[in-house]
Amino acid sequence: MKPLPISCPLAFVLSIALSIAPVGSITASDARNHVGEQATVCGEVANEKTSSIGHGEQTFINLDSPYPNQVFRILVWSDDRATVGALPHMGDHTCAKGLIEGYRGVPEIVVRNSGQLSR
Repeated sequence: MKPLPISCPLAFVLSIALSIAPVGSITASDARNHVGEQATVCGEVANEKTSSIGHGEQTFINLDSPYPNQVFRILVWSDDRATVGALPHMGDHTCAKGLIEGYRGVPEIVVRNSGQLSR
């Protein structure tokens, strides 16, 4: 049997990595360098919390690092829950597409419809 070239396993690993994150996406930890830009930010859901404090009910989905040390969050307002649909769960690899904004030093994307989330 002829051995596979070294490049075959490498190509396989790269193809898996590219299938997980969309082309042109950025990591949750790199989002802080892209505030004010439209982008797709991907990471693993570290925790989720729904709160009624402030201007209505909101759900915070923190990627890669849980609150209070979050590096990036997805924000879903209660008024948008119906158009957003099912939210990702802890441990899910998730991407959010939209304008990266900063709130109290944490970059975030406000998700208003299902087209902005992918898994």
